[in-house]
Amino acid sequence: MDGQIDKVTRKSDHIETSQNLDDFKNWPVELIEEMKQSHNNGCVGSILVSETPQLRVWHLRLPAGYRCPFHRHVNPYFWSSHNDGRARNYFSSGEIKEVNHFAGETRHFHYGGDEYMLHSVENIGDTELLFTTVEFIDGENEPLEIPDGYRLKEPTI
Repeated sequence: MDGQIDKVTRKSDHIETSQNLDDFKNWPVELIEEMKQSHNNGCVGSILVSETPQLRVWHLRLPAGYRCPFHRHVNPYFWSSHNDGRARNYFSSGEIKEVNHFAGETRHFHYGGDEYMLHSVENIGDTELLFTTVEFIDGENEPLEIPDGYRLKEPTI
């Protein structure tokens, strides 16, 4: 290859937001309304534990029976599960997908310009779910704003 690095082309993980209400016929009405109001929610975890100009590191803690609010991913990221569990994902396309997670499971996602994924995750298992998510906020899209209340506060002594 004469010293050149072979670049791997990554497919997009973009998920369209459906405008067809029939795609949401199996959804509770309150979830549809929450999704509509969450297009600019960039809080992809329970707490933002670290942030640099290049990345954000989040923890997502979901007790059994809880669901995180709808949020939108706009730049490449990955998550890693800290434990086994079961989850239900609600996607803005109307798709509902149930999955089993295992400790160490890691998934990578890519979004180019004007691409995104808007979704919510519900813990449908009987154990707490804990994920670490790393967002690469220096991607093609402007990162979404994060309210200060989501940032980790150092304890005062």
